[in-house]
Amino acid sequence: MFESWLSVLSAAATVFTVVSLGMVARGTGILNKEADESFLKLVIRVMVPCLIFSVVTGKQDIFEDAANLWMPPVVGFLSIALGLAGGWAVSRLGKSVTGLETVEQRRTFAFCVGIYNYGYLAIPLVDMLFGSSNLAMLFLHNMGVEIAFWTIGIVVITGHFDRSSWRRVINPPSLTIFFALICNAFHLTGYFPVFLTRSIDWVGQAAIPVSMIFIGASITDELEASARGWRNGNGLKVMGWAVALRLGLIPLGMILVAWCFGPSVELRNVVSVEAAMPSAVFSIVMARHYGGHAPTAVRIVLLTSLVCLATIPIWLYVGKIILGTGG
Repeated sequence: MFESWLSVLSAAATVFTVVSLGMVARGTGILNKEADESFLKLVIRVMVPCLIFSVVTGKQDIFEDAANLWMPPVVGFLSIALGLAGGWAVSRLGKSVTGLETVEQRRTFAFCVGIYNYGYLAIPLVDMLFGSSNLAMLFLHNMGVEIAFWTIGIVVITGHFDRSSWRRVINPPSLTIFFALICNAFHLTGYFPVFLTRSIDWVGQAAIPVSMIFIGASITDELEASARGWRNGNGLKVMGWAVALRLGLIPLGMILVAWCFGPSVELRNVVSVEAAMPSAVFSIVMARHYGGHAPTAVRIVLLTSLVCLATIPIWLYVGKIILGTGG
C-alpha cells in the first residue's frame, strides 16, 4: 500500500503544482481577469473536445462491448444524484447541527458536496495511474455526470428547475463524444489526413495543463474574500460536514454503486478515482451565478482539495479491494 500511496501522492502533487502556477500567474498579473472568458471558451470549446476526440477514437476496442456504452453514463449520473441527495439531507438537519444559517448556504453546501471535480483533476490522475486507455471511459462516464449536473444540480442550487439547463447538456465535449463514437463505429478516422489527427492530438494534450492553470487563477480570486468565517464555530461545523460527506460517506456510496453494476475494469478504475475527488472548483462559479453563497463554496472547495491529498490514496486502495481496480 505504501508504494501505491507514494505513486498517488506524486500524481496528485503534479496536478496541484500546475494549479499553483495558475495561482502565481493570477497573483502576479500575468493572467488577468479580463482574459478569463475567452480563456475558458478556448478550453471548453476547442482544447477539451480535441482531447476527447483523440482519446475516444484511439480506443475502439473498449466500446465493442455494448455495456461500455450505456453503463458509464448511468454510473456517472447516479454518482452525482447520490452526492446531492446526501448533501441535501444533511443541510436540512438545522443550524445547530450543521452551522448553515441561510437557505443560500444550505443549497450551496448540498451542491458543493454533491458535485465533485470530475474532469480537470480526475483526467490527469486517471491518465497517470491507469493509462490513457481509461480516459475514453472517463469521458463517457462524465456524460452522465453532466446530465445530473445541469438537471438535479440546478434544482439543488436554485430551488427550482430551469428548463434552459437542458441546453447546457448539449455542449462541445458531449457532441465530440458522439462524433468520436460514430467515427469508431464506421472506422472513419482512417480516412482523416495525418496532419489533421496530429493537430488534434497536439491541441488536446494542452487541455489538461491549461485547464489546471485556469483553476489556480479562479481559486486566487476567491481566497481573500473568503478568508473570514473559517474559524468561527458555525464555519467549523460546515467544513467538518463537508469533508465527512465529500471525502468520506459519498465515496463509499459511489464505490458500492459501481460494485453493484459489476462494470469493466476501465470503468472500475474511473469510479475509484472519481469517488476520491474533492468538490468541483466550478461550484464557486455556479454559486455566484445562481444565487448561492460563494464564500461557503470557496471554503468547501479549498478545504476538500487540501484534505483529498491524504484521502485519495485511501479511497484508491478501498477501490482496489472492493472493485478489483488496477492498471
